[in-house]
Amino acid sequence: MAKTFPELDERLTTFIHEQPVYFVGSAPLAADGHVNLSPKGLDTLRVLGPHRVAYLDLTGSGNETSAHLAENGRITLMFCAFSGKPKILRLYGQGRSVLPSDADWDALNSAFPEHPGTRQIVDVEIHRIQTSCGFGVPEGELRPRATLTEWSERKGPEGLKRYWEEKNAVSIDGLDTPLGKH
Repeated sequence: MAKTFPELDERLTTFIHEQPVYFVGSAPLAADGHVNLSPKGLDTLRVLGPHRVAYLDLTGSGNETSAHLAENGRITLMFCAFSGKPKILRLYGQGRSVLPSDADWDALNSAFPEHPGTRQIVDVEIHRIQTSCGFGVPEGELRPRATLTEWSERKGPEGLKRYWEEKNAVSIDGLDTPLGKH
């Protein structure tokens, strides 16, 4: 049974921090646009308040979430327990991409460890917090991968900038991302 909460309390915050992976969903306004769902991990999420979270958005093959946020701001984050008591937590909100050139970058970035390949921070104001049972989620042990970190280190800062220009400036639906404007 689904249950809603007025804010992220200590128990929900602990649950968030215990999960080795979370998922981010977003979509364009166009009915024929592509819904995007991305897995995230590597100690990239912080709870910043009872209605606010942020995550480091590391370089990836696309930049759909950023394009969707620039267009309409809608975002959902989902956490599910792969061990222990079954539970799913969804955070529905309005998000925005914060780039290193933005005035509030330093304040937000200081909450995170350094990660090579960081292209932006996604800052989310939460308007709905909901849990559900998670009985159908499989149990299993998850381990972090070093692949993305190693790839980003090999690319280096200039190689990453070129990659963003080539692969992350426009969404698969043709929407500009904030990286495409800089």
